[in-house]
Amino acid sequence: MHRAIHKSQLDKITTAGLIVTLGIIYGDIGTSPLYVMRAIIAGAHNVHAPFIMGGLSCIFWTLTMQTTIKYIIFAIRADNKGEGGIFALFALIRKRAKWAFLFAIIGGCTLLADSIITPAITIVSAVEGLLIRNPRIPVVPITVIIITFLFLIQKFGTKLIGRSFGPIMFIWFSMLGVLGFAQLIQYPFILNALNPAYAFDFLTKFPHGFVLLGAVFLCTTGADALYSDLGHCGRSNIRVTWGFVKVCLLLNYFGQGAWLLKNVDFVTEWTNPFFAIMPSWFLMPGIIIATVAAIIASQAMITSSFTLISEAISLNFWPKVKINYPTNIKGQMYISSINWILYICCIGIVLFFQKSSNMEAAYGLTINITMLMTTILLGIYLYYKHAPRYVIAVFLMVYLFIEGSFLMANLNKFLHGGYFTFLLGSILFIIMYVWFHGRKIKNSFIEFLQIEQYVAIIKALAKDKSIPKYATNLVFLTKANRETDIESKIIYSLLNKQPKRADTYWMLHIDILDEPHVLEYKVTHIIQGVLIKVDFKVGFKVQPRINLFFRQVLEELAKNKEIDLLSHYDSLRPFNVSSDFRFVVIDRIQNYDFDFPPREQFIMDLYAILKRFGISEVRSLGLDTSNVTVETVPLYIDKETPVLLIRNDLTKHAG
Repeated sequence: MHRAIHKSQLDKITTAGLIVTLGIIYGDIGTSPLYVMRAIIAGAHNVHAPFIMGGLSCIFWTLTMQTTIKYIIFAIRADNKGEGGIFALFALIRKRAKWAFLFAIIGGCTLLADSIITPAITIVSAVEGLLIRNPRIPVVPITVIIITFLFLIQKFGTKLIGRSFGPIMFIWFSMLGVLGFAQLIQYPFILNALNPAYAFDFLTKFPHGFVLLGAVFLCTTGADALYSDLGHCGRSNIRVTWGFVKVCLLLNYFGQGAWLLKNVDFVTEWTNPFFAIMPSWFLMPGIIIATVAAIIASQAMITSSFTLISEAISLNFWPKVKINYPTNIKGQMYISSINWILYICCIGIVLFFQKSSNMEAAYGLTINITMLMTTILLGIYLYYKHAPRYVIAVFLMVYLFIEGSFLMANLNKFLHGGYFTFLLGSILFIIMYVWFHGRKIKNSFIEFLQIEQYVAIIKALAKDKSIPKYATNLVFLTKANRETDIESKIIYSLLNKQPKRADTYWMLHIDILDEPHVLEYKVTHIIQGVLIKVDFKVGFKVQPRINLFFRQVLEELAKNKEIDLLSHYDSLRPFNVSSDFRFVVIDRIQNYDFDFPPREQFIMDLYAILKRFGISEVRSLGLDTSNVTVETVPLYIDKETPVLLIRNDLTKHAG
């Protein structure tokens, strides 16, 4: 049984926790030095000392304002029972701000789009280091092979290789720091770039300086992972490791800047200072380590995509798909459909863009939008937490201005590749929006009846031997929150569609909570021995395997002598044969004689198409298909049938 992470665990620092944190959450932001400085100088008309100092100043203050202050200080404090991320944040406020779902959907789909391009750009950037030794190295085929292998191993889980992620990333960051420091001590003047005046001059005085904010923004992509993986690593472990990671990143960035200042006359738009600062004897080991770090960064994004989709399913943002758990590591899952969608898109990006420099324009725009949505949701969260109004106002003004400026700069790259991930994010948004609204429209037709009105009928039905027994125990899934209610579709199935006699009727209600790891249940005997309701309280990060959960409930009820689990048939009971159970899953379908308004009809048509690509409710709930009956009932049951026909033969007979 999953439990929410305790506050003491969230703030606990351990050596193992620090190593795991290094391996899990810093892959994306940690591999940014591969391409950030190259992207900045590639967009320059003229590379000179003030320009380089200004670019470094922008990088320093972006990492400080975005990553350190926004995420490390503010965002990871907004935890949902130890869990973080944009969907966990939305779950904290959705009961009081249901309208905020739009920000959560936009942020979720753009984060997923970012997960698609990250493996492509990081692995290509690392492999391109080989071109220094041999310009004829086939970068694209090598990248395709690495990406293919990476996605093929997902179904087996990453338990074995995952243990090495932390130590490898420690080596990677140490390498970044040492390489940068070796250049920095030769040109310590570069540290003057810490002065924000250089950043201001960069944005206002140089041609396209503001536009190059889009390239600067690449240094902070992956900052959202610090928040999303809060539940895996813990708040204190993240804060401590970020101190080490930030120092290593800045040493490397400033080391690259020092090298550029020393070699400013030889710099071209194709120069990659990341590999240039490596001693020639270390180039091959450096490329190998960079490639492994890129693979780890890609693995982290793939894993986070699986987590994101599982949360989206629980929050009704995504069609139900099959989720596997290849290892016993908490939170590790595998979603085959998402894995191969990511793979096809990654390969498509590599084949389409060919070079990492071409991908830089496509990178950053979507994650910029994710950060904007996180800022808005954090503002709403602070409001409902009754934070001082001036704190909320300052927070929103500062970060909406910063991220809005980055967005304007990134939009300048729209026609140069930004359209690709924007289109990808838009497709994902349509899926999430249609699925959420389709479910909402469908649920608006749910009708609840007072169960007390049917108590006598259900008792009589259970004793009516003129009706063949349908099952000893008949189980329905219900959306009724209150014990006094029963869904009209269940009554329709029980009495009208086909009278169903059983000794005991069970109503199972699944309540998806705003908390992540809760798993509890409550039993209510509505009609003693005849009608029993079980309410499951399930966290939004828990896979609702109802067949398994219900079996545990039955065993505990039998142990407490509340029910009899032996067969009720006279011929079987003496042999201690277990009682039989049958589930009835009712799907409501649109009536042929009922039409929605045009907009809702369009959404419902798309919803029906998306539903075909998902798995059935039976499979998603983990029910045993051998004892499940799936029925369909009309979405809308009109109790007062309008008079449409006039009988005319009575008039003739009367004449």
